Amino acid sequence: MAEVAVSSPDPAAAEAALVERLRAGDEAAFEALVARHYGTMLAVAQTHVRGRSVAEEVVQEAWLGVIKGLDRFEGRSSLKTWILSILVNLAKTRGTREARSVPFTALAGAGDEPAVDPDRFRGPDESYPGHWRAFPGDWGRSAAAAVEDKETLRVVMGAIAELPPAQQTVIRMRDVEGYSSEEVRAALDVSEANQRVLLHRARSRVRAALEGHFDG
Repeated sequence: MAEVAVSSPDPAAAEAALVERLRAGDEAAFEALVARHYGTMLAVAQTHVRGRSVAEEVVQEAWLGVIKGLDRFEGRSSLKTWILSILVNLAKTRGTREARSVPFTALAGAGDEPAVDPDRFRGPDESYPGHWRAFPGDWGRSAAAAVEDKETLRVVMGAIAELPPAQQTVIRMRDVEGYSSEEVRAALDVSEANQRVLLHRARSRVRAALEGHFDG
């Protein structure tokens, strides 16, 4: 009997189906969407306004904007990018109106120094510059095994939660939510060089946490 090929889920089709569920008033779908993006939206909002309470108000207003604008969403960008654009526009407007906008680079602040000795990474003149000279003992485990390991995920998310605000926001957007470099720069008003440095520092801290976890 011939095997039936199983195609991988089509991301575009899956997103289109999600949008239709949202437009139909599917509360479970909306709650899942909020749960997935709320943390990153709050972090981004806090880069434009001063204070968590104001950022939370901006996020709530953004979700109201999402609900009201769903019928006008044309899919020219991904759903998460569209949601982020609504949030950023609201946050910038709120920050300007209150004249209390906080420059993103100011969030780096104290403690933004590299968490891992730079000598542990390969230099620019070596092969694979920026990579570890020696990996943790169990670093070679498959990605699938790591994803299925709840304890490993707990270590990763715990390490991210302890990062300085600027590093945490960038790594959440790039490595957790999957935003592109261009989307991150546009949302945070940060240069490519600054984003690259912040992401490297954040990943270094997470790697250090994983190293302790794997070799512990």
